[in-house]
Amino acid sequence: MAADGKSSWRRLFGDRTIVHVDMDAFFAQIEVLDNPSLRGKPVIVGGPRDSARGVVSTCSYEARRYGVRSAMPIQQAVKLCPHGIFLRPRFERYAAVSGHIRRILAEFSPLVEAISVDEAFLDMTGCEHFYRDPVHLGRAIKERIYQETSLTCSAGVAPNKFLAKLASDQQKPDGLVVVTQDQVDHFLLPMPVDALWGVGPKTAQRLRQAGIHTVAQVRTRSLESICRILGATHGRHVYDLAFGRDDRPVEPYSPPKSIGKETTFPVDVPDGPDLRAHLARLAASVGERVRRKGVFPRTVTVKVRFPDFATHTKSISLKHPFCDDDTLFKQANALLDHFNLQRPLRLLGVYVSNFQEQGQTSLFPLEADRLTEAVDALNQRLGQRVIRRGREL
Repeated sequence: MAADGKSSWRRLFGDRTIVHVDMDAFFAQIEVLDNPSLRGKPVIVGGPRDSARGVVSTCSYEARRYGVRSAMPIQQAVKLCPHGIFLRPRFERYAAVSGHIRRILAEFSPLVEAISVDEAFLDMTGCEHFYRDPVHLGRAIKERIYQETSLTCSAGVAPNKFLAKLASDQQKPDGLVVVTQDQVDHFLLPMPVDALWGVGPKTAQRLRQAGIHTVAQVRTRSLESICRILGATHGRHVYDLAFGRDDRPVEPYSPPKSIGKETTFPVDVPDGPDLRAHLARLAASVGERVRRKGVFPRTVTVKVRFPDFATHTKSISLKHPFCDDDTLFKQANALLDHFNLQRPLRLLGVYVSNFQEQGQTSLFPLEADRLTEAVDALNQRLGQRVIRRGREL
């Protein structure tokens, strides 16, 4: 770059230089790293091959050649890749490596936003002068991660988060793609419309029914016409992304938007006492985490999944925030009633959201609050949840 490096970077990327780092088949890579005999083989992480309920967490690129994908049922993966090596996930190991990678990224920029265990955004604005050009920047990050972990990643360098994430996905594995301001149209316009964040199968179908198949075709329509198809908020979001506009900052830390837990049953569970006991245990686990984090939710959500993988949620928002198990279970139980279950469930989940910093104070603590505090104290002292309410049994 020229001597006026700062202005050169601004000409390339505008107000921000954003990098998205995405580890390649992260769980599978770690399994190969720990067991080199797996190298070059179709590794599928998610559960043993005889798992009737397991789902693929991730898989090596060798397995992907057979059509295996994340979130696919293990039994389907076995049919596509019968000679695959199926492994149970080791989440503690993956989390430890993820923490190491986050510490590496923090040495490149003070603004790092981890969006999952295996990917993160970096805002490199103001730190660019250490690097000759965007390729040098991207390679420096990739090489440092590889030197310290022996793992490869793909990186995208662009003017905003949306474009950086899209760029990092273009040359996997071990890729590096740079998209400067003057390259946005060439990069973005030929892409299918479902490349835009928020355009899932149903939204894509609605757009295609309106004759919109590519990002370029979104741009040929007015904002008003896109909003008529998708609604005002979603339409504006899709329209802005079609022009490569995304002004969201990289946020090093943001409070959790939700806290929840779900379980996939080894055998489908019909509605009845067993299912309600599962619900009570989930509510108790979520309630304990809520109190440990010191947050007070107002919204409760119950998630169900049927044997055919059809998934539905129902939510309710209360007038006042809460943190006790009794309120959480009462609302979750009522939501489960509203599903009017006629079929057994494959999965059940309970979530809370819409947090406030503190709940409604009371001059006289409720008996339920004192009971909750006592149960939490005993379980913490014993190191595990051994004290349970009768509804959990």
